[in-house]
Amino acid sequence: MPVQPTRFRRNALASVAAAALVAGGAVGVGFVQPTTPAFAQALPKTPIEAPEHPPGSFANIVDKVKPGVVSVKVKLDDTAEADEDGPGQGRGLQNVPPQLREFFKRFGQGGQGGPNGAIPGTPQRQGQRGAVGSGFIISADGYVVTNNHVVDHAKTVQVTLDDNRTLDAKVIGKDAKTDIALLKITDAGTYPYVQFGKAAPRVGDWVVAIGNPFGLGGTVTAGIVSARGRDIGAGPYDDFLQIDAPINKGNSGGPTFNVNGEVVGVNTAIASPSGGSVGLAFAIPAETVQAVVEQLRTDGKVARGYLGVQVQPVTQDIAEGLGLDKPKGALVDHAENGTPAAKAGLKSGDVIESVNGTPVGDAKDLSRKIAGLKPGAKVEVAYLRGGKADTATITLGALPTDGGKVASRGGDATDGQPRLGLSLAPAAEVGLSDAGVVVMEVDPDGPAAAKGIEQGDIILDVAGQSVTKPSEVAERIRSAESSGRKAVLMRIKSQKGVTRFVAVSLSKNAG
Repeated sequence: MPVQPTRFRRNALASVAAAALVAGGAVGVGFVQPTTPAFAQALPKTPIEAPEHPPGSFANIVDKVKPGVVSVKVKLDDTAEADEDGPGQGRGLQNVPPQLREFFKRFGQGGQGGPNGAIPGTPQRQGQRGAVGSGFIISADGYVVTNNHVVDHAKTVQVTLDDNRTLDAKVIGKDAKTDIALLKITDAGTYPYVQFGKAAPRVGDWVVAIGNPFGLGGTVTAGIVSARGRDIGAGPYDDFLQIDAPINKGNSGGPTFNVNGEVVGVNTAIASPSGGSVGLAFAIPAETVQAVVEQLRTDGKVARGYLGVQVQPVTQDIAEGLGLDKPKGALVDHAENGTPAAKAGLKSGDVIESVNGTPVGDAKDLSRKIAGLKPGAKVEVAYLRGGKADTATITLGALPTDGGKVASRGGDATDGQPRLGLSLAPAAEVGLSDAGVVVMEVDPDGPAAAKGIEQGDIILDVAGQSVTKPSEVAERIRSAESSGRKAVLMRIKSQKGVTRFVAVSLSKNAG
């Protein structure tokens, strides 16, 4: 009878998910600790502590965890349509930023290898109507984690175990925002499973990836964690591990293990001009996966907290316009009417600095923090308004399912040293709005155009004060300049109704 291993304790984040998901016996997940050579033990101590000796082999780790890794095969329904890049290739690019997509299109082999290689685990050829990927079992009763993009539009799903058994599985739930899906093997039985790591890996730690590249199930590769906190434009909550363990098409949804045989990430994307591994792979951190999986198991979907603000990063010039010593936090463009943020009194121009005492690095970080909390949770938000610190206790709502945003980023201000370079008129006089100053003309070669200011935009306020006449814009700029500010902040509303902040440097501004 399999015995639950005792050497691996679950961390606080994993405990809730593991208590519900892990039942019955398990295959132990462990490895033989490498010994230090005798000659090394005899070396004298040095002022700098020597690093830990790397494992001489990963074989012991692989022997223990490989039975818990599966290959995933999907037949797609008729709603899975090909896009302009060819059958299945749009799916292969969905988690890659636009600049990388263009790179793939230009340098992919025959227009095929690049796009399909972007996301390992996508449909492979026209007419196949299927996808292959990887996954791993997380409980003895057969729950399996994989990527959402592997099973999206799935008509049927099968998993192949390490012992070559092929079994049917059903999709329990999917979350496109984090690209995580949870499956359940339909055949009753006790299955070998693996466990999530009890600590986040550090940059430089060894990792082992196991998966089903190009349909070659049970393939093992190794490397290190190259970086953490990567944002590749895949979704609103990007926080990827970057690894250099070679993964390829078909590895999507497969696990990345640490040297303790614990899952620290789920492989989801690669950047490659050819479709093959070039050492740029990205994995979803285990802590993110655990939180999503628990909700998928219990509810079949993920409910996220909702603050109800549009925010943008605080750039260096915006920080100067606000009088901050350095760029930090998330700048509120707009608090939606009737949302938790608006009810708590948050306003345009506020800079959110922390949530529940944890500093907010930028707009993306705020999105992740709020999304990581459930609707109904009470949070303490610390913010700056007019240079003064304040706090608000906010009860989060539920993130709307119609594309509403937890904390969406407004248009980022571009860098530069702009003059205004604009022709202005009162918005009321041209019948566009009761408030603000409308941009009548923009010098296409001037810095205002480089800031993204367009004809028809409405300047709502300057330096935190509303404006209705061009003379008031000039007055606010002169006032900010005389007070020693290096930049002045303008809130602008586009013709589409989107508001954003633009910081205009005063060092070369003519007023």
